[in-house]
This record gives sequence, structure tokens and C-alpha cells, in this order.
Amino acid sequence: MLSYQSVEELCRAAEDSGLPISRVVLSDQARSLEQEEQTLLEQMSARLQVMEVAAEAGMDPSLRSPSGLSGGDAAKMRSYAQSGGIAGSLFSRAIARALATSEYNAAMGKIVASPTAGSCGILPGAILPVLEEGMCSREQAVMALFTAGGIGMVIGNRATLAGAEGGCQAECGAAAAMAAAALVELRGGTPLQAAHACAMALKNQLGLVCDPVAGLVEVPCIKRNGAGVVIALSAAEMALAGIESKIPVDECISAMYQVGKALPSSLRETAQGGLAATPTGVRLKREIFGDALPG
Repeated sequence: MLSYQSVEELCRAAEDSGLPISRVVLSDQARSLEQEEQTLLEQMSARLQVMEVAAEAGMDPSLRSPSGLSGGDAAKMRSYAQSGGIAGSLFSRAIARALATSEYNAAMGKIVASPTAGSCGILPGAILPVLEEGMCSREQAVMALFTAGGIGMVIGNRATLAGAEGGCQAECGAAAAMAAAALVELRGGTPLQAAHACAMALKNQLGLVCDPVAGLVEVPCIKRNGAGVVIALSAAEMALAGIESKIPVDECISAMYQVGKALPSSLRETAQGGLAATPTGVRLKREIFGDALPG
């Protein structure tokens, strides 16, 4: 069975078997969990459906979170995407889907934490537009989620997925790395290219702090999901073009963990630094909670 301690292990297993990472992860999980592969495929398909519902429900222009800090931006982005945007409609729709999922999460909607609720928009933001565009089948999209899951397990085992421990690089950074690897596989890339995409996505969010305004996973978290899907797309495109990361992906993951440990507690989900400590951030917190919270 796989240890999920390194992406190199995933790539080696895929290359030795002549199978994509997704198939290796699916087979391994079936053995590990003592379940039929078909059962796991059905479960993953159900998760994809949750992503689809959330990404669509979050497009409601009247949607608002209980705090009033978020809602409605995904609808604006989708409307703008219809014009094609600067980089094309798929690019803009990916951002819209990422925002929609995150806004739906903030409004207490059901999402798939992939790998966390705070980064829940990035993976569906990357996968769903490709599926909607007809660039992959539904079966391929489901399999790509196994690739993303395998990468996520490595990051969780080798480093961390928690913003409270590693900053937002551990949440949005990990999600972008997972999405980049999944996109590479969806577009016919090799396991090694998926690994390079993972590395490039992660290292381009290295040091990203976790500074939620008022302690809520809304500002700046939601827009970081929109930016995170862009990083995933660009990393996948570079890897598919044959560009390689000079620093191996497993070393990037280890570096992320070390950077996270070096971050002060004020920048690790405590809402005591960064954007949360700006005059506007403090004002918004006071408007929402009054004197109910200290600080």
C-alpha cells in the first residue's frame, strides 16, 4: 500500500504500473479501505455533484453570508465571463466557480472541503469549467478528484493543511497544488508533469498568511480562492508545456511546512495580523460583533 509521504512515491507507482495517478490512488484506497473500487467511484461522483450544486447555488446574486461580508461577487464574475474577459471565458468562469463555491460556504451552504472549507472553491473552480466545456468526460472529472486527493494526502502527511498551523499557503496553496495536478491529468499529462504542476502551484503561494477579517472565512479568503484557481491553471499550463520546477515537489511541500512554522501566530488564522488588523478590518469586526469579542 502507498504511504502518501511523498508525491515521488505516487509518481513512481504510476509510472511502474503504466497508469495515471488517479488509478493508482483509487486501487490503493480500495485495498486500504477494503471496499470495491466501484463504491469509491460512486462516493467520489457524489462529491463532484456536491461541488456542482454549490458552484451553481453560489451564483445567486442575492446570496449573502450571515455577517454580510460576502455574497454576490460570483454572479458579477459570471456575468463578466460572458464577455470572454481578458484571458478567455474558461479562465473567467473558473474564477466565478471558485468564488461561488466559497461564497456558498460562507452562506452556510454544503460544500466539499477540498482540502479545507477555507479553500473549497479552488478544486471545483478548476475542474468544473473543464467539464462544462466538454474538454473531459464526467468519469474523467471524477478520476481527477482521486489525483487531487492523493496529492492532498501527501501534503497533509508531509506538512499540514491547516491555516492555524501553516497559514493560508497550507489551505489555498495546497488546494491549488491539488487542482493543478488534477488538471494536468485531465488534459493527458504524465504523472511527472502533474508533480511539476503541483510544485509550481505550491511554491507560488509560499508564505501566504492566514488573516481572516473578524475571524470569519470570508475576507480575504473568498478572493484568494479566485486567485488560487488562476495559479492552478497557470501551473498546469506550464507543466503541460514541458516546463519543470527546479525544486522537486516534495521539497516544496517540506519548505511550505517550515515557512508555516516560522510564521508568527498573528498570521496563522488568529485574526490578529495582516488584513485583519488593518483599520478597515478592525472596523468590520466591530460592526459585526460589537464588543462581543476582545481585541
